[in-house]
Amino acid sequence: MELKATSFGKHLAQHPYNRVRLLSAGVEVSGEKHEYLIPFNQLLEIKCKRGLIWGELEFTLPDEKVVRLHGTEWQETQRFYHYLTQAWQRWSEEMSDISAQALETLAATLQHKKTQDRWLTQRELAELQQQISETFSALPLPVARLESFDNCRAFYQQCQEWLSHGETARATRNDSWTQRMLEEHADFFATVESAPLSLAQARAVVNGEETLLVLAGAGSGKTSVLVARAGWLLRQRQAQAAQILLLAFGRQAAEEMNQRIASRLHDQKPEARTFHALALHIIREGSNKTPLISRLETDSEARQALLIETWQQQCAQKKSFANGWRQWLTEELAWALPENDFWQDRALTQRLASRLERWLGLMRMHGGAQAAMIADVPEAIRDTFTKRIKLMAPLLKAWKSALKDEGAVDFAGLIHQAVSLVEKGRFISPWKHILVDEFQDISPQRAQLLAALRKQNRQTSMFAVGDDWQAIYRFSGAEMALTASFHHYFGRGDSCVLDTTWRFNDRIGDIANRFVQENPHQLARPLNSPIKGTKKAISLLPDDRLEDLLNKMSGYVLPEERVLLLARYHYLQPALLAKAKTRWPKLRLDFMTIHASKGQQADYVILLGLQEGAEGFPAPARESVIEEGLLPEPEDFPDAEERRLAYVALTRAKQQVWLLYNRQQPSLFVENFKRLGVPLLRKP
Repeated sequence: MELKATSFGKHLAQHPYNRVRLLSAGVEVSGEKHEYLIPFNQLLEIKCKRGLIWGELEFTLPDEKVVRLHGTEWQETQRFYHYLTQAWQRWSEEMSDISAQALETLAATLQHKKTQDRWLTQRELAELQQQISETFSALPLPVARLESFDNCRAFYQQCQEWLSHGETARATRNDSWTQRMLEEHADFFATVESAPLSLAQARAVVNGEETLLVLAGAGSGKTSVLVARAGWLLRQRQAQAAQILLLAFGRQAAEEMNQRIASRLHDQKPEARTFHALALHIIREGSNKTPLISRLETDSEARQALLIETWQQQCAQKKSFANGWRQWLTEELAWALPENDFWQDRALTQRLASRLERWLGLMRMHGGAQAAMIADVPEAIRDTFTKRIKLMAPLLKAWKSALKDEGAVDFAGLIHQAVSLVEKGRFISPWKHILVDEFQDISPQRAQLLAALRKQNRQTSMFAVGDDWQAIYRFSGAEMALTASFHHYFGRGDSCVLDTTWRFNDRIGDIANRFVQENPHQLARPLNSPIKGTKKAISLLPDDRLEDLLNKMSGYVLPEERVLLLARYHYLQPALLAKAKTRWPKLRLDFMTIHASKGQQADYVILLGLQEGAEGFPAPARESVIEEGLLPEPEDFPDAEERRLAYVALTRAKQQVWLLYNRQQPSLFVENFKRLGVPLLRKP
């Protein structure tokens, strides 16, 4: 059956279409030069309109596209429209039954997901939404028409709700599930650690996202959360102990975690290990070899002796090498060198040894050849960097020769070998859950190992606990961006905040939190304390008042209370501490660098050295082009890491902090603290 425009109508309308023909499951609209096929599965609406003289048919298609036929005789138009709509409706009813069956099956899947007794992850939601979209695209009816059919309407609306408001529905469902878990397992959260978990800690423990970052401020109980997380996975039978990998950065931290696990998780005990121990395990399993760790990694004297001896030999044997080093040390580091055989100067070699260790360590961590290192650095420093790398090359060669003679590997080599074995499939990861402590200290090399393990099994979850406010190890290769932009690097997931500290009072917390967050690159969040502190819980004091302060403290500090003196460098230890045991025998005094104090706490903290200058705090930048080329790029904010270092110092204290500053050359941090409301005392 077909409908044509009249000759007069065709002439006046001047329209590309002047004929329509009814097909078995669609219509064909055509003209002298144009032809358009409209299947029923693309047809949304048919309208029949009457003009002044002729009739008009209007076909509405997806994306607001409209096809019109003009100039047809009105009665013929009505008759064609009647037959067309009947055919279209018969087809639609038949197709609605098929669509309803598909939608009902899909709706049942969605309902099952909605009522499952577990966390619904973002990945699962994305897969569901993809399934919905694919089902919609496979239906014989246009999606826009589904609501007009009684047998499809309810199922379609259920599916559409997941598409349009899926994240809201997921969050609501997970919140409800979390609340029920906290109630049903209240005994677990009350007893898994020595003190009951807080609400924020418990919610982090049960969060089921596959990639989760827990931001744990100083004193907020991060270790408790890690232990409880392992216990929760075992309790819920989401994993056996051997399927849980706990990672710490230092041997002491791993041992402490294992002690906590042994005392709290009595049945199954997952093992915490360092990244290096993990790499050793992977190499043993993947190659049936047990690598020997070079003594150079544990013997600092031997390590420095090898580097200095190689350096001296090169300087003595090659004039160009000696000239290159003289230029490097005088121009870039501004060191004063002796004339002639400067490499024989004992004071210089002692000063240089630690620098050589650091530069060689960064080259080993990179792991690539010279050309690869040079290619990776910014073009602005590439020429200078190339010269420096060539000067360091003999030292790297000597290091590799020493390892070969010893039949051993270094720590950087361990990680590189482990990554290679995992990527080649020679080691199959048994771990379903990876839990990482102190994540802010992660380096690109260690992150690469985590990524390789997860890539091998995409179902592997990662539970990372860290604090970007305490990221203070960039000099050893840690990259804060891996925490600050966590999901960019490790995939879609969630973040939790442990927002309560039990270590220090709210006055110390207020000053420390505002101070560190002046850097906009730090992740903004609250860290509250239920302990009230007075305005003098943190104060500024001239550094010539240290002895007066200790005299006063000796009168009220209890014998079991700890007083921690902190400085930027070891050699800034005050001379008067040499007489401390006899002068203040009841004071429990300890001195350490701020870096060494990480993880420590004390009742009272005295921060030394707030002065400007070469030995000051914040410390002036001392990087050479080697660090600039091989270390992660720092944030674009003045003294960013030094500010975090100050935050670490402040947050070691439970009760009170004194910030000792130089009257003549006060640190720029002093003005910072004054602006934040820290009182300036003339005497203790």
